[in-house]
Amino acid sequence: MKYVVILIVLASLGSILYGFSIHEEQIAFGNKCIGFGTVGIFLVAMPLFLYKESQGKKMKDYMLTEENIKKMRGEKAEKAENQ
Repeated sequence: MKYVVILIVLASLGSILYGFSIHEEQIAFGNKCIGFGTVGIFLVAMPLFLYKESQGKKMKDYMLTEENIKKMRGEKAEKAENQ
């Protein structure tokens, strides 16, 4: 998966650079290359990367809850507070 994401990013960057290099002669095709490269980075590579990196992690640890706020302040977390 790591190499697929790297390949997509490199292909997208290549498409963007190619689009800028031919933009003078073929404006419409150059804009399409730049657009497809941008879509490849932001709508394909970024979600794949985020999915790969977030596997096995608890989302609760990254949420801003009362318990996590107390942990950040150094206070004891009272789990029985709501009971």
